[in-house]
Amino acid sequence: MLARLKLWWKLKTGQLDFPWEQDARFWVVSLVLHVILLLILSHSLLRLYEPQEMRLVAPLTEALDLTEQPLTIQFDEMRFEEMGEAETDDAAMAESQPQLVDDVNDVPVEINVPIVMESDLQFEAELLDPSADAMVRLPLKGTVGVAVTGATGAVDRITQEIIRSLDERKTTVVWLFDQSASMMSQRAEIRSRFDRIYRELQNLAAGGAEEFKKHGDEPLLTSVYAFGNSFTQMTAATADTDRLLAAIDRIERDDTGLEFVFSAVINVVNHYKSLRRINRLTNDRERNVMIVVVSDEAGEDIERIDEAVELCTRWQVPVYVIGVPAPFGREETMLRWVDPDPRYDQTPQWAPIRQGPESVMSELVKLDYADGDPSDVGSIDSGFGPFGLTRLAYESGGIYFTVHPNRRVGAAVRRSETENYTAHFRHFFDPEAMKPYQPDYVSHRTYMQQLGSNRCRMALVQAAQLSRVGSLEAPVLRFERFDEGQFVRTVSLAQRNAAILEPKLNQLYETLRVGEKSRADEISPRWQAGYDLAYGRVMAQKVRVESYNGMLALIKTRLTFKDPKNNTWTLVPADAIQTGSQMAAMAEKAKRLLQQVVEEHPGTPWAMLAQKELSTPLGWEWRESYTAPPEPPRENPGNNNPMMQANPQPTMNATPPPRRDPPRL
Repeated sequence: MLARLKLWWKLKTGQLDFPWEQDARFWVVSLVLHVILLLILSHSLLRLYEPQEMRLVAPLTEALDLTEQPLTIQFDEMRFEEMGEAETDDAAMAESQPQLVDDVNDVPVEINVPIVMESDLQFEAELLDPSADAMVRLPLKGTVGVAVTGATGAVDRITQEIIRSLDERKTTVVWLFDQSASMMSQRAEIRSRFDRIYRELQNLAAGGAEEFKKHGDEPLLTSVYAFGNSFTQMTAATADTDRLLAAIDRIERDDTGLEFVFSAVINVVNHYKSLRRINRLTNDRERNVMIVVVSDEAGEDIERIDEAVELCTRWQVPVYVIGVPAPFGREETMLRWVDPDPRYDQTPQWAPIRQGPESVMSELVKLDYADGDPSDVGSIDSGFGPFGLTRLAYESGGIYFTVHPNRRVGAAVRRSETENYTAHFRHFFDPEAMKPYQPDYVSHRTYMQQLGSNRCRMALVQAAQLSRVGSLEAPVLRFERFDEGQFVRTVSLAQRNAAILEPKLNQLYETLRVGEKSRADEISPRWQAGYDLAYGRVMAQKVRVESYNGMLALIKTRLTFKDPKNNTWTLVPADAIQTGSQMAAMAEKAKRLLQQVVEEHPGTPWAMLAQKELSTPLGWEWRESYTAPPEPPRENPGNNNPMMQANPQPTMNATPPPRRDPPRL
């Protein structure tokens, strides 16, 4: 049969070799083997994707008992003990079971589907660790720069977040209230809104709203804590609105001026993290946990920010902050303080309060203006909150609310208009315009690494640190020539003040000049605006000071009055630079950079400061005038005669109330 087949093949095709005698037999064998391999792999995949309900799992460890007694931790003792599950009896029994995996996964591996085989039950314990769940969840960043004029607006938005959380699963909300004296007014405002919101939520629950009904008993629980120099639980998690309101009312004022906010957040997460573990029976978490921080300061324990961020992101606990705007590029601003006790003087006082900066380090070179008005520099809204708390909200998927009752975009706010217990900000900016200028919410280590790889950024931050050395005083502009000796001494003193400023400005200039070549590679609008403003302002100030010094030398040696009757020289700003071509070229470069900031970054603090710098010419010119000599002092013998004195005004018998200095804020 085979011989006949071969003969037929040869007659039909004219080929001498039968295909089986060539390479075809090898292809046939390969095909058969691949088919067998595909069948084996298909069988394995079917086993891998069996329904999860068929897995053999162990029962879930008992959840945290939320009926613990109030607990206070003193932060100033530097013993930041974790309030974990071990603080309750039920949780203690849960923790007494052997730990199957470490809570911390230093090197998370990102995969699409967590595969668990029936034969691999020893890995089932990974479902207890939130890091395993995080591998299948895309990281969600929060929202920053949400500006409101009152805390009630922030509370309303947080209420929406609570309802949205309830739509997913049962929720525990933890409120952290700052105990500082400056928070008394805002805490009362939130307490009032708190009452209304929670009673509305109770009505929703009683009315059978879907978000509440589908979760059964206790879908929403709330706990209240207070923090300052210590950390105090005011009430355990409860659904009783009256208990929550009473807890807020019991918060005592803390005048230490210390706010350990990140330590408070860390303790809360450690306290409630058992609610965030995966239930191995349902492959779901028991409850959502939300933290709401109410504070008007940046926090004393910023060194714990990385720890707080890591815990909140690992256990997926979003942090919402009802906070304050940070002053642009500065740590401190001034708060309007009125003694809350009516027995004391009610005259407003101004006290420093730490509410910034908005970035890891200050990125603003601080220089006074030629008109001697520093208020614009010290009281500008950065558009964002203090860096630490804002980063915590951003990284954890929460929201940072910048609350200020005097927020008014497009018009200056006078100091006298500032509400009590509120920091003065003269200028605010549109949040939409500020969105592209969000600071880099990264760790201090990452921030420094980024600076090290970018000379432009490094130069700006270094210059910002240098500019804190001393202050640039307004120059003397009027010189009266009544007495030649006194005139020369006055001019020399003014020159000496300018000479003191020159090396400081030269140091700033040389520091920023190092980053000039790298500026073209910078793509961040925030860093572009920051560097161009700093470099332009430093060059403008350098031109002004050196030109000022040169112009003073002219009146000491070469200038004479055109009108012999005149006796006064007044130095006024002018566009022309009369102290050399090098200064003139630098002046043009400075104006070009500042104008670029105005045009490319409208509606931002950088543009406003650049425009203010441009409003004063960089050069100087002398103007002469006449000033009448001062009259000699006259003696008045009647001053010592009691009969010549005016009748004294009657005095009030009432003693004015005593005055107290503001507490440390």
